[in-house]
Amino acid sequence: MNNKNYRYYIGIDTGVNTGFALWDSLEKKFEDVDTLMIHQAIDLVRHIVMENPRMTFVRVEDARKRKWFGNSGREQLQGAGSVKRDAKIWEDFLTDIGAHFEMVAPKNNKTKLGAGQFSIISKWNKKTNEHSRDAAMLVLGR
Repeated sequence: MNNKNYRYYIGIDTGVNTGFALWDSLEKKFEDVDTLMIHQAIDLVRHIVMENPRMTFVRVEDARKRKWFGNSGREQLQGAGSVKRDAKIWEDFLTDIGAHFEMVAPKNNKTKLGAGQFSIISKWNKKTNEHSRDAAMLVLGR
């Protein structure tokens, strides 16, 4: 999918703590890297997309596309189910508002960077966590 013609790229890492990142491709920098509750992230994405409908592209990490599973306990498997449900919510929401988006398999995203490594790569020097960094890696350098 060619998604190089947008100004703003939004990365979403689904889960109880929803990672959110906003990359400005013209300025070549992050405008925001944060962790939000899902309803806050949805409201923010709606606002950005509606303000800039032809200039915004959203990339969502989609756990439904995960095809590998290690030794997982019951709680982890239940958590995986809720993340899959969240991916469906995001897909439905983005379709409903007419957003340009793609659902990305977790293996296609460079994740699990430490804060120091992320800061060096991204030039983002504010506080982050695993979820916000994963969202940011979906859109870094677009």
